[in-house]
Amino acid sequence: MAVSEDSTSSLSMVLLSSVLGLAIVTRLNNNFDGYGVMVYAVRKLPMKSLLLLQMRELDTSVDALVEEFEASWKPEMCKYSRKLVEFCCSKALRSVCCHIAELINNETFSRFTFDMMLAWEMPSSTDEESYMVDDGPSVREDAFVWLGTLVPLVVDMVNGKFTFEALTASTAYRLYFPAYDKYLKEIDKCMKHLQKQAKPKGVELADDEFILHVEGTASTQRVIRHIGGTSWPGRLTLTNYALYFEASGVVSYEDALKLDLSKDIEQRVKPAATGPWGAPLFDKAIVYESAELKDPVVLEFPEVTSSTRRDHWLALIKEFILLHQFLSKYNVKLPTQAWEMHARTIFGIIRLHAAREMLRISPPNPKSFLIFALFDELPKGDYVLEELAESLKKVDSVHPCSASSILRCTNVSQLVVSNLEVADAVGERISVSGQAENLSSLESTIDQVRQEAKEVVAAKATTEGLKEDGVSESVLVLMELLKPLKNVLPWFEEVLTWQKPATTVIVIATSLLIVYKEWVGKALAVCLLWMVAKMVQARLQGIRNKYNKIVLSTASDKTTMESIVSAQHGLKTAQDIVQMANISILKIWSILVSKAPKHTDMVMMALTGLAIILAVIPFKYILMAIILCCFTTSSKLGKHAANKQGNRRLKEWWDSIPIIPVEVIDNVPDTQT
Repeated sequence: MAVSEDSTSSLSMVLLSSVLGLAIVTRLNNNFDGYGVMVYAVRKLPMKSLLLLQMRELDTSVDALVEEFEASWKPEMCKYSRKLVEFCCSKALRSVCCHIAELINNETFSRFTFDMMLAWEMPSSTDEESYMVDDGPSVREDAFVWLGTLVPLVVDMVNGKFTFEALTASTAYRLYFPAYDKYLKEIDKCMKHLQKQAKPKGVELADDEFILHVEGTASTQRVIRHIGGTSWPGRLTLTNYALYFEASGVVSYEDALKLDLSKDIEQRVKPAATGPWGAPLFDKAIVYESAELKDPVVLEFPEVTSSTRRDHWLALIKEFILLHQFLSKYNVKLPTQAWEMHARTIFGIIRLHAAREMLRISPPNPKSFLIFALFDELPKGDYVLEELAESLKKVDSVHPCSASSILRCTNVSQLVVSNLEVADAVGERISVSGQAENLSSLESTIDQVRQEAKEVVAAKATTEGLKEDGVSESVLVLMELLKPLKNVLPWFEEVLTWQKPATTVIVIATSLLIVYKEWVGKALAVCLLWMVAKMVQARLQGIRNKYNKIVLSTASDKTTMESIVSAQHGLKTAQDIVQMANISILKIWSILVSKAPKHTDMVMMALTGLAIILAVIPFKYILMAIILCCFTTSSKLGKHAANKQGNRRLKEWWDSIPIIPVEVIDNVPDTQT
């Protein structure tokens, strides 16, 4: 009787589970830390006849498998059971990855990899019940990320924790098998859907260029390109190298406009608002700017309510711009390394499409599934990219479960690169620690960045309420925050006006001594240490617990009419200040361009004399003279000896400076001078 291909694949998966289960049960006992794994493996142990068939297929035995593991295992490694699980899973998956295109849509593959994650978590006999809830066993975050180190199709270990949070936000951050199975099936549907997309008209895609997203067709939502005051609907296609827009014609699409995202030039994409006649009314567009383009390209993604489509496209385009910048910045030249990074980025896009289909009611944040768009914004995300580049350069060949090999097996990629050598899945020796040793530094950096990102999000959340305040509330808050300065200003006024002569003399003597001895740096150091002491004092006194919030009152004892008059006076004062600033700037400009020659001559003579003084006399003596002048002019003796006539002449001289006329017009001038 003929056996179908699906049945053969299912049987193969069950047999692989047999090898994994028996290997664990054979070596684990109560002396090791994996009792829960042993119990779980026993529950999943299939028939002995199937096991014998699998032994014949892999040309190995359980004893040989365990001996191979123990040959490289050392007691100081600890966690014998987890290392054995990792070794067996790696051994089994290397046979599966070669046929992953036929297996991914099969529930047996989903169950197999899900069971691997459960086994890796190794619950103790007391913790085993924590997996059994109303909806069955569930997987935690670490196991999901660990699977990404073996099968990057499911998740990438670099952003795996962010992906897990996005997928499990509605299930208390636990991944259950029904959701996991649906997630893999959506990935398979997405890959098959992308293979059916038509190529852009009038262009020839490169051998390693693949279509990853298309909109603007009859079966998808509209995409509109804005050129000045005109709008052109069309089809928008994204590949891992470029963005193509084809304007809709009468019968078919016109030749595509290509925006190359891979060139090492200055280019960026940002959100924008569009509307009729160029009015920025609808915030649903993106603007692509490049050094090669004279005018930016504006693309709108119309939606009824939100701007989810725009944000989705914005993240995808930015991801590939950052990908090529990453390859250029870290000098990734080898084809194996560059294509591995391309494949991982492509899988990130596919996973994002699958998650959006699975979570249509509440679409996830696109950046949770993208590597470069995510870490480009996270604090210290550049550290993660540096570690990623270092780990990427350590790859010498493409093994069967790498992203590039899986992409080739899924028929999304038909690329054939002559110098890509796929390692033998059966004969190659697998390390006990797998990839953990090579990725430990990267994982620690990711954890640090993730923790700091949470702190930044929590800090930004505290500022959201303040950003929503209006102008009056913002001014009120500012005045309240500046109140401590009001207590300091009277003290300075008392010192300058000699209301406390003893304090004034001490300040003068100290200032002159610091300037004369050139102790300015030491004085600043003392001030900084004084600030540190005040901060320590505030911490010891628990002031942060006393001031959990600042309470402001908008109540006033003025009547409505008095408030209106006060506001009018305040507006008039602000207007006078602005006018005075404009007049002063125009007078200075008149002096600089010799609009008033007599005044310009006087200023040039004064500046020349000042330059001679600064060149001849040491600067510290000039500072000492300025300090003495400031304190003496505010004293009674200084006020008595002040030359009021000189101040009057200076004011008259300033008032006699003419300014350049200012003309305000409505139309745009042809030339600007």
